[in-house]
Order: sequence, then structure tokens, then C-alpha cells
Amino acid sequence: MGYDAKFRVWRGDLEGGALQDFTVLVNEGEVVLDIIHRLQATQAPDLAVRWNCKAGKCGSCSAEVNGRPGLLCMTRMSTFTQDEVITVTPMRTFPVVKDLVTDVSYNYEKAREIPSFTPPDDLKPGEYRMQQVDVARSQEFRKCIECFLCQNTCHVVRDHEENKQSFAGPRFLMRIAELEMHPLDVADRTELAQDEQGLGFCNITKCCTEVCPEHIKITDNALIPLKERVADRKYDPLVWLGNKLFRR
Repeated sequence: MGYDAKFRVWRGDLEGGALQDFTVLVNEGEVVLDIIHRLQATQAPDLAVRWNCKAGKCGSCSAEVNGRPGLLCMTRMSTFTQDEVITVTPMRTFPVVKDLVTDVSYNYEKAREIPSFTPPDDLKPGEYRMQQVDVARSQEFRKCIECFLCQNTCHVVRDHEENKQSFAGPRFLMRIAELEMHPLDVADRTELAQDEQGLGFCNITKCCTEVCPEHIKITDNALIPLKERVADRKYDPLVWLGNKLFRR
């Protein structure tokens, strides 16, 4: 049986906007994205929302529902009571383009700053050999669908716009960690992570892990180990001496 739900949806652009009230039909088994599509079809044809797969794999429909960052296509209506007012707003950390669509180009700029996979010069394609344990360690990070919810919820940039210039955010610090853990990668990104990508800003509150739709343990398995590598390079006297004597 369907029921009429009360929705408040943010309408506007970078210059300003406001929450608009709607009453819309909800059917059994639907998700928030279904309701947004019904609003477009019946009451607000100019409502802007970004989406693609509706299967939780493209990361396009990131927004905030009742203040919590999440994927609209993975937020089930059954998690709300029928008399609850459901508020849908765009991701707060990024500039609004229109309605629920935000400009996430900051993330792609940060992605371009990270050096790509760098194998040894004498290692030819087809000669790569890795232990399964090394494959498994970084495989988790490759589940990332780049929804940028971790970037959105990280208070380092969410509450401090000025940090965007010097902080890559959890998604791209995780990328650095993935490459650092790769046994066939010879590039050293520890100084890059600390000095240019702002690893020191992260105070491991695990808010990025909490909102990850792929359940990647970003803090425990990527950011903390990366911090440990940076600390070893900077403060371990034996490592420091070894780097002085055998700098690669």
C-alpha cells in the first residue's frame, strides 16, 4: 500500500535558494531517488538531480537526506516513518550548480595532483608478479565508486573552505596509500602526502568511513597506515639515517 509522504527539497543555485515543501506518493520498496523522480514527473519538472545507474555503483546521486550524506538510490524509504518529514539537500561541501546538483570538480583537480602508478624501469608488461596478500591489501580501496561522500563529510573541508587548496581529502589520501602499499610501485609519495596533500590535517575521526557506501575502512586501513609511514620517514632515527645513507 502506498502513502503520501512529506518532503522538503532544496531548490536554488549558487546565488541562493530555499527548501520547498512537497507531498508525494510513496510505494512499497522505493528509495529516495524514486521519490525525486516522481517529483520531477508530477510536480517539479525543472528539479535538477544527478544520477546514472540507480544501483549504488556509479556514485552520481550523492546528496544529504535529513542531514546525513548518502546515495539517494541506496536510501530506502522504509527507514523513515510515514509521518516523518524527509529533507533532501545537496552535498554541503561543494558549490551548488542547481538544486541537488553540486560542482565536484575540486575532486578531479586533486586526483590530477597524485603521481600515477610507477613500476621499476626494468620491469616490462607481463612480468608483474605479486603475492596474493599484496593484491588483497589494496583491493579494498579499488571498490571506491567516487561518490565523494567521504570528501563531503570530512570536516577539514566541510567546515573550512580555505583548506581545499592544501588538503586532498580522504578519497585521494586513500589513493596515495593504495599506491604506497603496492609492492611494484617505486615512487615515494610520503612527502607529497604530508607536505602537499595535507595528511596532517586528518585527525582520524572516521566520519569518512561512516558514510562510505562500499564500507571501505578508509581511516583504519588507509589513512592511519599512511600516517605511520610518514611518521617513520620523519621521526624514526634509524629510518632517517638509512635515508641519508641510501637515498633512492
